[in-house]
Amino acid sequence: MEYYKHDIFSSGVELHSLDGHETNVFGGTRHDEYDMTRMGKKQELQRNFRFFSIVGFVVILQATWESSLIANSFGLFNGGTAGVIWCTITVWILVMAMIASMSEMASIAPTAGGQYHWVSEFAPPSMQQPLSYLVGWCCCLGWVSAIPACGQMLAGLVQGMVLLRYPNIKITALWQTTLIAILFVLLVFAFNIFAARYLPLAEGIMLIVHVIGFFAFLVVFWTLSEHVSANRVFTEFQDGGGWGSHGLSTLVGIATPLWCFIGPDSGAHMSEELQDASIQLPRAMMWATFFNGIMGIAMLITFCFCISSVDEVLESTTGMAVLEVIYKITHSYAAVCLLGTLLIILSFFGTVTVVAAASRQCWAFARDRGFPHSDWIMRIKWDIPLNALLVCMVLSVLIASINFGSEVALGAIVSVSNAALIFSYIISVGCLRLKRWRGERLPPRRFDLGRWGGPVNDITLVFLIVSFVFSFFPQAPSVGDPDWAANFNWAFPMFLATCVFAFIYYRCGGRESYIAPVRWVKNE
Repeated sequence: MEYYKHDIFSSGVELHSLDGHETNVFGGTRHDEYDMTRMGKKQELQRNFRFFSIVGFVVILQATWESSLIANSFGLFNGGTAGVIWCTITVWILVMAMIASMSEMASIAPTAGGQYHWVSEFAPPSMQQPLSYLVGWCCCLGWVSAIPACGQMLAGLVQGMVLLRYPNIKITALWQTTLIAILFVLLVFAFNIFAARYLPLAEGIMLIVHVIGFFAFLVVFWTLSEHVSANRVFTEFQDGGGWGSHGLSTLVGIATPLWCFIGPDSGAHMSEELQDASIQLPRAMMWATFFNGIMGIAMLITFCFCISSVDEVLESTTGMAVLEVIYKITHSYAAVCLLGTLLIILSFFGTVTVVAAASRQCWAFARDRGFPHSDWIMRIKWDIPLNALLVCMVLSVLIASINFGSEVALGAIVSVSNAALIFSYIISVGCLRLKRWRGERLPPRRFDLGRWGGPVNDITLVFLIVSFVFSFFPQAPSVGDPDWAANFNWAFPMFLATCVFAFIYYRCGGRESYIAPVRWVKNE
């Protein structure tokens, strides 16, 4: 296949034929050289990832079947078994459309900047700088806030396993939960700093463990549990929050399936460390989400067949429905310990990948002078964005510390992570759709939606807008509730505060220092 038949713009490397697989000193192919030169970026990171390892990266980060077990309480409370199952299936189908839209953009511009770079290229000229700047801040908020959210869930698994065996032990105070979460956060950062060279290998190994663990849980649930009727699983909805409508309640519970599939852009943020990124990245994003969806939905349906009473599971003293169900069907603390530990290992490495994606996102934004002290944040040491990792670590610990004073902090952190990333998806896909609607030519790409691009973008935008709105809903309506502050979803104030801060900083000097990526892009 002949790809770009002209000379690469300023690198001095002629690309008359790119059928070969020659690599440069960073491990990149000639396609990678072309893409980096077109975007005006300097290759600084080693391209250690290959197709299998980047698939593992996306799969382990999404951790769909694991999340369907760990984070199902919100969906079960608002929607019941039927609500969470049908909502998850719908979200998966629509997420595939979203992934297709993002994969096309990733093929055009395979850069660690991801969404804010794509917005900079595709937005109308007058909006390229301010809009990409806002999206850059939202991307960083979404990824950094996901780290303590994952740490909280890991802490919940550990506490749940202990409480199941020793129900009278005192380990559920807010300060105890927060300290355990912070410990996990520090451990995953330590892995990303001191074992970064083994990250691709770890992702490949964890992908195998991910598949083995999936079948291990399925076998236990299928063979040892007494199953409820299919009619009950697929048709019984629940309005636990008191919204007055099963449909509305199920939409409020969309946080569960969103958390199971959020973060498909993670691969994009590792694209400057992936060999032959402009074609391998789109393929990895699509296949990872496709197979993750199948496993996640199969696991969720199986799990719901094992729930004899939704209310009883939600009221478990362990705080983790999956641990309660495992113990009820096995009557073995050893089984709970074994399967629970498997979930902890997979979730731990899922958090490792979240840290990797977050640090690359922040590093790329600093490279374009989007932050205060960007010159320091963007420095590369030990072949990793070390300073960006340190900044993400400090911010993650600070966000996790919110939980010292509020038991609703976890829900707010999860929601703001979802909302911030979804907002970045809306703007980037919206800019691409606007460019198509205006009939403007898109840059050459190796993953092309062709005539289906417009409809796929439209479906994606409708889905994302609905998801964005419901990301800010609390578990239950708080109108007239004297204790409304405890039940309020504080994600919206957190998200709004970030946008306001970004706007103020932009107006007070950020617009002079921030270099919109499109300024370096070489047009054809």
